[in-house]
Amino acid sequence: QVQLVESGGGLVQPGGSLRLSCAASGSIFSSTILHWYRQTPGKQREQVAIITSGGGTNYVDSVKGRFTISRDNAKNTVYLQMNSLKPEDTAVYYCKATNGAMNYWGKGTLVTVSS
Repeated sequence: QVQLVESGGGLVQPGGSLRLSCAASGSIFSSTILHWYRQTPGKQREQVAIITSGGGTNYVDSVKGRFTISRDNAKNTVYLQMNSLKPEDTAVYYCKATNGAMNYWGKGTLVTVSS
């Protein structure tokens, strides 16, 4: 069983930055694929970024060049650095860990981009 806890959300002005963190329990962290998703009311959850166990990354087009996903296996933590934030980035952000056929989700952290 893996438990994930997100933190770092909040209110930020357009153009600002936030860093989200997701701390994981369990000893399988280094072998997992880690993701950040986001969801707004009435819309499907959207994968924003992914990082493999080997450190490979990929991003949805709307955040490329602005967001960076990284992981610290020693701290069992995955991060999402978000720069040049836009109002359309407002959402609840979730982290997900994939290990084999198992997926584990956090409860999310709210990011609001507004002046």
